[in-house]
Amino acid sequence: MQLSGMGGAAKEHKTSLHLIRSVIQQEGFFGLYAGLSAGLLRQASYTTVRMGVYTSLFEACSKEGKQPNFATKAGLGMVAGAVGAFFGNPAEISLIRMTADGRLPPAERRGYKNVFNALFRITKEEGVLTLWRGCIPTIGRAMVVNAAQLASYSQAKQILLNSGYFQDNIMLHFSSSMISGLITTIASMPVDIAKTRIQNMKIVDGKPEYRGAITLWSSDSSQCIYPCVLQHVLSSIVKSDGVLGLWVGKGFLPYYVRIAPHTVLTFIFMEHLYHAYVSYIH
Repeated sequence: MQLSGMGGAAKEHKTSLHLIRSVIQQEGFFGLYAGLSAGLLRQASYTTVRMGVYTSLFEACSKEGKQPNFATKAGLGMVAGAVGAFFGNPAEISLIRMTADGRLPPAERRGYKNVFNALFRITKEEGVLTLWRGCIPTIGRAMVVNAAQLASYSQAKQILLNSGYFQDNIMLHFSSSMISGLITTIASMPVDIAKTRIQNMKIVDGKPEYRGAITLWSSDSSQCIYPCVLQHVLSSIVKSDGVLGLWVGKGFLPYYVRIAPHTVLTFIFMEHLYHAYVSYIH
């Protein structure tokens, strides 16, 4: 749904159900799981790094049992997101391409067999730096996501715990995660759309679809890099669909349905693993 409308084309899918039905009809049921290997590798690289960095920084900034303020939490989340995004970008670009392959005409499909085949072919056919195409918008998106997700989770958990209605258990973690998931979806979706489109675009006759993308790896620091391409992507969406088009019709519901349980499970597992680490290892 985020890729729908690229190049001025008409929207392919009006609703999430229409998209799901279309994928099953054209690619079969397992088309819904295209790019699963890339998704798993992305979690193993991006998520583990960002959570580890955030937890370490959070502990370092907590003095005498007192948690840092919300602004500091957001800053720590941004740092953790940036580091994790850099390590996860190769898996991210493989995931974007593998999930988008089925919507292309057969002659234009890349046909990656799995994430390792994708990484090998991208390196061989387009150069190793292509694995970090869109790295700057990916880092930008990760900074927004983690500032919203990690900071809002920590803050929501602290507020709920201080309310007296919750104890430090799975119900507290679940409630805090649901609040965090909603805030994260609203805050990060526009940047996520831009990242997705940049990573999936093709270079035709040496020219990228979005202005500014070709300078992503330029050594000339005076050139406009991330702001230009991000502005071009977002302005093209706003021009065709209006400001609300950054959320409405671009998969807001499936994005939240993905982020909410992902956030819940991530933090529940993290809390339990952290308590086990403190009890038995640390």
